[in-house]
Amino acid sequence: MRLRHAAVAAFGAFTLLLTVPASASAATGEFQYTVSGLDGRPLRVVLEDPVGEECITLPEVADPGASSPAHSPRNRTDATAMVFTEPGCEGDHFTLRPRTGYGSERLTLRSVVFSH
Repeated sequence: MRLRHAAVAAFGAFTLLLTVPASASAATGEFQYTVSGLDGRPLRVVLEDPVGEECITLPEVADPGASSPAHSPRNRTDATAMVFTEPGCEGDHFTLRPRTGYGSERLTLRSVVFSH
């Protein structure tokens, strides 16, 4: 009888594991970059705990025909950030190490992907 209860309990636990959705991998911390505001002044933008392993096109600079690229990225997340010069993680790229990676005004970007 105990074996039967143990088997039912194990099956129930296994079923529960299959029904719980897997959480998306995320980078913990902040990723910062600078864009030109509507008045032309620099504006610092922050991505808090960005999604990992997925390309993120920066919304403020997504259209190359309508905006200048972002610049001066600061990676304060626990993941490696690869920044790209074009939307959709295309074009030239540069890698910023976790926690301390940064780039100057000359490092322009329109998209980023985080990986552990």
